[in-house]
Amino acid sequence: MGSFKVNKTIAEINARIRSGKAVVLNAEEMIEVVRKSGKEKAAKEVDVVTTGTFSPMCSSGLLFNIGQKNPPTIKCSNVWLGGVPCYGGLAAVDSYLGATEPTVDDPLNKVYPGQFKYGGGHVIEDLVRGKAVHLKANGYGTDCYPRRDIDKDVTLADLPYAHLLNPRNCYQNYNCAVNLTSRLIYTYMGPLKPNARNANYATAGQLSPLFNDPFLKTIGLGTRIFLGGGIGYVLGAGTQHVSNPQRNERGIPLSPAGTLMLKGDLKGMDARYLRGVSMVGYGCSLAVGVGIPIPILNEEMAWFTGVADSDIQMPVRDYGYDYPNCMPRVLKHVTFAELKSGEIELNGQQVKTVPMTSYTLSLEIAETLKQWILDGSFLLTEAQETIPSE
Repeated sequence: MGSFKVNKTIAEINARIRSGKAVVLNAEEMIEVVRKSGKEKAAKEVDVVTTGTFSPMCSSGLLFNIGQKNPPTIKCSNVWLGGVPCYGGLAAVDSYLGATEPTVDDPLNKVYPGQFKYGGGHVIEDLVRGKAVHLKANGYGTDCYPRRDIDKDVTLADLPYAHLLNPRNCYQNYNCAVNLTSRLIYTYMGPLKPNARNANYATAGQLSPLFNDPFLKTIGLGTRIFLGGGIGYVLGAGTQHVSNPQRNERGIPLSPAGTLMLKGDLKGMDARYLRGVSMVGYGCSLAVGVGIPIPILNEEMAWFTGVADSDIQMPVRDYGYDYPNCMPRVLKHVTFAELKSGEIELNGQQVKTVPMTSYTLSLEIAETLKQWILDGSFLLTEAQETIPSE
């Protein structure tokens, strides 16, 4: 990692956590420390910086096992949970529920085709809340798995295994979406009014995990994190991960770049940080809370975690003409600070901005993770495998 005046190890930081001597700040607090004291002094004084984000993350889902409690046993071919189709082409009673899959007979879709009220993300939230959801499954029957049907209500406690397994979370930067056509359009970034009358954006800016470690020097396979109000782990790069984006002088990507694959036990999670989402005209998703601790191993990491909203440049892209053709031009870059102000300038007009990410809950996640570490109930882990970032 280069030659630095300050060098710490994760083992040393964990020893300070255990002894109650660790200095832990959330990412918002770290900005002022780096600005006032400089990166070398900040690296000496601070041990961990906590980050947080709470945003719809469509590439999420639940890997679950329904058990073989009631003989005869079954090999499930088709599975529905809460009326939402699951993928059952795994072992006999293993299935995967995707956050964006809607119910088969969604009442809203019957009235407004293409719109859905309830989907996989809502099933996950209901399970975490302790609600019963309906399980339906069928199989073709074999000598070792003679049963052909299951039809009953289950709760999270009834599932022997239920883990969030999210292929792509925590995007490192993302698009600010506008619509340059003359008609209202519906997207995963929310409804976009015609003629760029609103600009929707995501990520938690200066609190966002991968803005605070832009080269993923401390985040990799095995990194322990806050996930959905419980404990989770990084499995590696998420799908669509971009390891060599164009960056600004602080190392911040100028376009959507790094992503993470995450997992965690759903039975330890909190519905405050896992919310089923219905987006008008688009469909269903799951809003996921993620917090990642950044160990301040040296002054380089102190510098990275001193990133502020004004340092982050986000691309504005047209989702009306360009995005459907998968060739979205960058109309301009704006800072996250400008987006948070409520308006940006585009083509000579002032455009109102709309956040898809809750900054309030993102800060709450960073602060909660900070308290876990200060209480000694959360220790840091060494990444067992790095994620490509350059």
